[in-house]
Amino acid sequence: MRKAIEEIVASGFLGVALRVHDEQGEWVGTAGTAELGGTAKPPADGHHRVGSNTKTFTAAVVLRLVAEGRLGLDDPVAGHLPEFGLDGRITVRMLLRHTSGIFNFTGEVHDDGTIAPGIPIPYGTTGPEWLANRFTTYQPEDLVRLAVAEPARFEPGAGWSYSNTNYVLARLLIEKVTGHTYAEQMQRLIIGPLGLSGTVVPDASPELPEPHAHAYYRHGDTTVDVTRQNPSWLSTGGDMISTTQDLHTFISALMGGELLPAPLLAEMCTPYPTGIPNMGYGLGVFVVTTDAGGTVICHNGATVGHAALMYSTPDGRRTLTATLSCVDDAELSIGAAFRHAQHRLVDEVFGGGRAEHP
Repeated sequence: MRKAIEEIVASGFLGVALRVHDEQGEWVGTAGTAELGGTAKPPADGHHRVGSNTKTFTAAVVLRLVAEGRLGLDDPVAGHLPEFGLDGRITVRMLLRHTSGIFNFTGEVHDDGTIAPGIPIPYGTTGPEWLANRFTTYQPEDLVRLAVAEPARFEPGAGWSYSNTNYVLARLLIEKVTGHTYAEQMQRLIIGPLGLSGTVVPDASPELPEPHAHAYYRHGDTTVDVTRQNPSWLSTGGDMISTTQDLHTFISALMGGELLPAPLLAEMCTPYPTGIPNMGYGLGVFVVTTDAGGTVICHNGATVGHAALMYSTPDGRRTLTATLSCVDDAELSIGAAFRHAQHRLVDEVFGGGRAEHP
């Protein structure tokens, strides 16, 4: 594991913190540095923007509300959120499984290679615009309205397409059926019960609690520290802050049956085909068949200089959680190294796996 994280840093990452739990106990290690030009290593359990791992937390909240009888997986979303003019066939299950067909507000790449842009994002042609507006506050309702004004990718339930919009709608759904904020429900149902002291729902706050590694964005000849950024541009598509310890505690408890009744956990981990070999998507989780023939439940996330990995066996007894920091750019130059890092770590911990997903 030590060699693996040192090689990941050598491939282009600034710093890595890794935590592995299995039948032999716990292994924690770090490599690289916490900031450019520095010598201090990244904190082993520092605060980190965990990107789309937020989706797994959000799905768990929705499923706990299903268990409480607040809503049903097959409820039409428009019945709870009529103000957006959604297709009446779109259900709660379709949001969590990415089968709604709703346009992704961060932009779509069509089958013919053409791009339908959304809000300014750090990658592609809008990179410099994102950098200049990285402290802008976006309201989740506005992100949804932007998305539903665009043509749907396909008829509801007729395909699979990863869309951040689905999870912003899930946030608004949580708030509508409970009468409380998303952050309050996350605290009540997940953070509080599991004692996740390092996990934060930041809303529009640009702050990252100490201790933390730094994140950077390169544009032309200029490199900017973007550790502070307003995460509302992603909302519940990927805004949460956590630590390797809290990610382990969460995914282990979730897979171990501590948060959901067995039938709902089984639904969560039932894969829908994504078109990616050996990889399906359940309700807020990827279901991966490893090269060795095993099954791993996971989600990863990345957001401008930050990336995070969260993997578990289906019983929650073996987990891998990691945070990575880097210098990002509009071309997503670190992308290939990130995919290789995922595959390398999964291979080391779970005996082989394909992990190249959003």
